[in-house]
Amino acid sequence: MIAAPEIPTDFNLLQESETHFSSDTDFEDIEGKNQKQGKGKTCKKGKKGPGEKGKSGNGGGKPPSGPNRMNGHHQQNGVENMMLFEVVKMGKSAMQSVVDDWIESYKHDRDIALLDLINFFIQCSGCKGVVTAEMFRHMQNSEIIRKMTEEFDEDSGDYPLTMAGPQWKKFKSSFCEFIGVLVRQCQYSIIYDEYMMDTVISLLTGLSDSQVRAFRHTSTLAAMKLMTALVNVALNLSINMDNTQRQYEAERNKMIGKRANERLELLLQKRKELQENQDEIENMMNAIFKGVFVHRYRDAIAEIRAICIEEIGIWMKMYSDAFLNDSYLKYVGWTMHDKQGEVRLKCLTALQGLYYNKELNSKLELFTSRFKDRIVSMTLDKEYDVAVQAIKLLTLVLQSSEEVLTAEDCENVYHLVYSAHRPVAVAAGEFLYKLHEHAAYLVDSMWDCATELLKDWECMNSLLLEEPLSGEEALTDRQESALIEIMLCTIRQAAECHPPVGRGTGKRVLTAKEKKTQLDDRTKITELFAVALPQLLAKYSVDAEKVTNLLQLPQYFDLEIYTTGRLEKHLDALLRQIRNIVEKHTDTDVLEACSKTYHALCNEEFTIFNRVDISRSQLIDELADKFNRLLEDFLQEGEEPDEDDAYQVLSTLKRITAFHNAHDLSKWDLFACNYKLLKTGIENGDMPEQIVIHALQCTHYVILWQLAKITESSSTKEDLLRLKKQMRVFCQICQHYLTNVNTTVKEQAFTILCDILMIFSHQIMSGGRDMLEPLVYTPDSSLQSELLSFILDHVFIEQDDDNNSADGQQEDEASKIEALHKRRNLLAAFCKLIVYTVVEMNTAADIFKQYMKYYNDYGDIIKETMSKTRQIDKIQCAKTLILSLQQLFNEMIQENGYNFDRSSSTFSGIKELARRFALTFGLDQLKTREAIAMLHKDGIEFAFKEPNPQGESHPPLNLAFLDILSEFSSKLLRQDKRTVYVYLEKFMTFQMSLRREDVWLPLMSYRNSLLAGGDDDTMSVISGISSRGSTVRSKKSKPSTGKRKVVEGMQLSLTEESSSSDSMWLSREQTLHTPVMMQTPQLTSTIMREPKRLRPEDSFMSVYPMQTEHHQTPLDYNRRGTSLMEDDEEPIVEDVMMSSEGRIEDLNEGMDFDTMDIDLPPSKNRRERTELKPDFFDPASIMDESVLGVSMF
Repeated sequence: MIAAPEIPTDFNLLQESETHFSSDTDFEDIEGKNQKQGKGKTCKKGKKGPGEKGKSGNGGGKPPSGPNRMNGHHQQNGVENMMLFEVVKMGKSAMQSVVDDWIESYKHDRDIALLDLINFFIQCSGCKGVVTAEMFRHMQNSEIIRKMTEEFDEDSGDYPLTMAGPQWKKFKSSFCEFIGVLVRQCQYSIIYDEYMMDTVISLLTGLSDSQVRAFRHTSTLAAMKLMTALVNVALNLSINMDNTQRQYEAERNKMIGKRANERLELLLQKRKELQENQDEIENMMNAIFKGVFVHRYRDAIAEIRAICIEEIGIWMKMYSDAFLNDSYLKYVGWTMHDKQGEVRLKCLTALQGLYYNKELNSKLELFTSRFKDRIVSMTLDKEYDVAVQAIKLLTLVLQSSEEVLTAEDCENVYHLVYSAHRPVAVAAGEFLYKLHEHAAYLVDSMWDCATELLKDWECMNSLLLEEPLSGEEALTDRQESALIEIMLCTIRQAAECHPPVGRGTGKRVLTAKEKKTQLDDRTKITELFAVALPQLLAKYSVDAEKVTNLLQLPQYFDLEIYTTGRLEKHLDALLRQIRNIVEKHTDTDVLEACSKTYHALCNEEFTIFNRVDISRSQLIDELADKFNRLLEDFLQEGEEPDEDDAYQVLSTLKRITAFHNAHDLSKWDLFACNYKLLKTGIENGDMPEQIVIHALQCTHYVILWQLAKITESSSTKEDLLRLKKQMRVFCQICQHYLTNVNTTVKEQAFTILCDILMIFSHQIMSGGRDMLEPLVYTPDSSLQSELLSFILDHVFIEQDDDNNSADGQQEDEASKIEALHKRRNLLAAFCKLIVYTVVEMNTAADIFKQYMKYYNDYGDIIKETMSKTRQIDKIQCAKTLILSLQQLFNEMIQENGYNFDRSSSTFSGIKELARRFALTFGLDQLKTREAIAMLHKDGIEFAFKEPNPQGESHPPLNLAFLDILSEFSSKLLRQDKRTVYVYLEKFMTFQMSLRREDVWLPLMSYRNSLLAGGDDDTMSVISGISSRGSTVRSKKSKPSTGKRKVVEGMQLSLTEESSSSDSMWLSREQTLHTPVMMQTPQLTSTIMREPKRLRPEDSFMSVYPMQTEHHQTPLDYNRRGTSLMEDDEEPIVEDVMMSSEGRIEDLNEGMDFDTMDIDLPPSKNRRERTELKPDFFDPASIMDESVLGVSMF
């Protein structure tokens, strides 16, 4: 925490004469021609004696006689003696011109201008009194406010913010606009003069503590709008500081001959000024937040509380990096218990603005978990407007993550669709609409309260089958589809007795009563729909959607009832209808539904098995005979097949493939005909893509069913050899189709190949199945290369390069998401081959090098692959990581040549990737010791691999790679750094060690990183000097905090090692052992992962001076909430109190009204104002009793 600087309790007028500005407007003075006031140059801080107050350049505080001033006030548009209040109230002048006139008067005589501004706030409060120059010079702050209070006329109770009429309604917006424009126009110099803002903030803080409602209301609104304007200034400063940093780094990284030292100095000066400005803004915001907000957000007046909550929502949304954390969110959470509806409404609308932005969801997780129940309860708020907004907020929460809301939470919203208040019902309907598979969830939500209605299947059946009576309206097609879907969901819930996916915590043991109810329901379902289902299928046989749902009903039948109830004729009718549907439809969903229905009915435990099996065999016989006949005509030589023949072959093949998915069709020998079809496609190259896709899928099923048959029963050697031959031939066919011109065909071939290679890998012998060893298939280097090429060509592509729609227009957002999902599945299939060592681990280098470029799309998959490969073989994984960096380096050389610019974005990107790779090794250096050592060994060898053809006086061609390798130096143990340094010297000549030219800087940087004893060994790429030492701000040191000690302890623990320095070079043959294949471990949450090493960033923006300790501080990893950090990012060391990444103690804080310091990342506060007013309002008077027991974080 930082100490708060003192705010003067009176309105100071400084001794020095007025400052004359060289320009008419307050614009940014980058080159420093117009020095800012208040920095110890033109102004001095401190309170002056009464006789000194108001002395100005024109003498004795006399008003100036400028062109736009008369008697100390504006002369505008011919109106003399016009006060600011009157101008703003009239609302006829452009606000910017009003503010510009005031700024001009401030530049001429700031005392008189400030007196105008003070009276403006007094008059806006409805006070008739006027602060005179005499009062301004001689009276203290509290005395002036007391004087104004005495002159205040409170008889009417009205003041500008509460008065009725169109003029006064507009006044509030004009008042707020004036404050915003004032700060915006003064943001480059005047607000930093330590006079104007100090005076205004002191005035508003004092007024906000007044017992006069008008003063308190008006000053709170002004202070909150002033704070919002300052937040906007702070955000702009942050952007400017980032830009300045990038410009500085770009200039500094240039070759020495190309650097502009004057520009560097100018950028350094600009950076310093921006930092000082940011510190000033932080102090102002701290003063307003602690002096006004923390007292007035619980004011006795609801309008004042609402103002505070509305504005804090704006701050969190506008500048989320600084304000969107639990320290500020808790105020909104607490105030959701406010007794007044308008305040609760402001809380909800503020939160909606945050939850709407999905990028902010990660920062809202803890708040959501703490206050979700309160938000859910607010859907039943007595104020309808509050209830509507609460439902809308829950809809946004649902869209951000479906796992946040429990089934009970959702049920509390469902029934509101029947609310008598239409806006509530509409909002609840929208919430229900956003749920996936809403029919199943709707049924589950009403299962306990409307069981009889939901189980009224006779009524549903009659609505679908019977004709409507006279005067009744028939169901529309959409209503029929909805009714069938609801009917299916109720039958599923009754038969399975568990909620839909995501609603339950797992299958539970049913009670005896529940089991009896389940059996009774299944009996009722079977007796009814065994008779009705054939009729329903006959009626809706041409509607694919309805038929697909209806065909799922037999899965929930008690099949014994077909025999005991003598319903065999209805079974025959059902089989006939299924057969007709198969003949009519080619839609994959319908055909698979038919296949699953046959599978459900073909149960050997029931007497109906023979009847169903005969029907199934007859159907497959007809399909197989038809397919062979059509195929023979289709593949006749010398004849070009027409479209009708191709359609017949495709439709028959789709039917066979759908049935082969769930049924063993081995006796029909489908491999031969499919192989012939696929081989012809390879030879001729004109086979329709859909035929190839389904032929590949069908052949895949043939292979899998044969393997299942061999595995489950004793098999002969001939069976094994036949399967082995078919499998290898099929893999060759798939490999051929990887080069097909059609992308869909290539994707199908790739997916099947990955499945086949995974199934027939060495894993097939696990579980005592050694007899399957002849089937083990290891892909050769050619196949591995083609699989990798497919991934690089079809997965790592830009979104806009993916498939477009048929008419050439870009796909809609849903299609893009579906395409990305498909590409992620393709990448996951290949990464699984890497993880299970089906393909060589070094093939992962081409995957790992895409980590940064495609982080948003595939970062989680690539990172998990790194983790699993490291668990299998740490050393080989490290060698793969360095290989990926070498590949990127070589690609850059091929594109730019050896004389590339090391400040280029390409080289910087490789360095950043190396930094990310280094982070994945974690904190335990002993576990990764051998792997890191081997990584450095390979990197050094690569750097010196290509000697310079111009001789030893020139650096090796790959020497710049040492810059990249230095990112891993901090992961070496101290004694291993010496060993690596000795190994490096083997490649160096004596002349190399003496070189100091720019081209040798990578070697100098890498050597220094190995020689350094601290934890931060990564050196500056260009200068060869540690960036930390040259970028520490020369600011007043702050008292060390617990957080700072943790950081220091971590740093020391990573550097102070007691091992002997005489360690030998780690040779793989002597010390490294590759572990055997292990079971793939389960994922753990981020909470269980090792805490990250804390290291200050190298840039000047985020390096803080740290006290050097000469002893090792014990580590306390529990001091930081590591689960709140990004997994692969090193945390920036910030001194932000009570942030979401802060101390655990803050997360367990009870409901008190202490507050924090505003600290804009990544700077630190230089000073802070301390005068805070006591709060005389009891919070219990405005909040429900329940809130006083609420614990926040």
